[in-house]
Amino acid sequence: MTPFLGLSAFPITPSDPDGRVVQNDFARILRHAVKAGVDSICVLGSTGGYAYLDPDQRRRAADDAVAEIAGRVPVMVGVGALRTDVSKDLARHATAAGADALLVAPMSYTPLTDDEVFAHYAAIAGASDLPICIYNNPTTTHFSFGPDLLMRLATIPSIRAVKMPLPAQDDFAAEIARLRDSLPKGFSIGYSGDWGCGAAMLSDADAFYSAAAGAWPAPMLRLVRSAQAGNTSETARMDAAFQPLWALFRRFGSFRVVYRAANLLRLSDAQPPRPILPLPSDQDDVLCKAMAALDAL
Repeated sequence: MTPFLGLSAFPITPSDPDGRVVQNDFARILRHAVKAGVDSICVLGSTGGYAYLDPDQRRRAADDAVAEIAGRVPVMVGVGALRTDVSKDLARHATAAGADALLVAPMSYTPLTDDEVFAHYAAIAGASDLPICIYNNPTTTHFSFGPDLLMRLATIPSIRAVKMPLPAQDDFAAEIARLRDSLPKGFSIGYSGDWGCGAAMLSDADAFYSAAAGAWPAPMLRLVRSAQAGNTSETARMDAAFQPLWALFRRFGSFRVVYRAANLLRLSDAQPPRPILPLPSDQDDVLCKAMAALDAL
């Protein structure tokens, strides 16, 4: 089993106002994804709020996730941090805990150069033998991986995948072709940005990394499987049912929406970590209607 193929679910990390993981809620959310049959689960990604948790809280979340999932699906752990030494320590911990892969985002305050990012990833790769997925998320990190840097990073044996943002004009086919021409054979090319899921998978992306799958794993998996099978009409039908949810994601950000969804689905009462404010209460009806549209899937 590999975490770099198919649908990877990115759940929230429910925690109290001090950042302590609410273990029972976290286990419930993880079981929800496992039961649906997702291809992998990534904890402590952006949806998992890794940037808002201290290293000890992140270690606890990684331990809890690996113990709860117990090998039923591959577990990827996000180890991005402002300091390289912290990322290395988190990588070592995830390895010892029994994770299957690492997700690494180049967090920064001072803007990073390509050489600094390469050295950062090389150091993390040297701290663990787990396979690594590059997290290319310019919206949150303000760093964008160009093709030359991706090719350099792909020379590090344990770096085997990239999680890309949605391409300009949604031209997945052209971007995937360019990346496959320049990256090693078998290097996994995946995407995030849930409203692009159907198009990405119809264009033969290797993986989709989904915030929505942390809350709605079953319908997201059906969408992915339909697209993987090349069923354009069914994929379009299913994607149409998701459009009210995608509209909320675009307007308010998926982070706020999936937290409120977890409340409404009775998966957890946890609120987003401050300073992030919850989804406005006047959007509850809109969200409930968006979720109801998924019931037919």
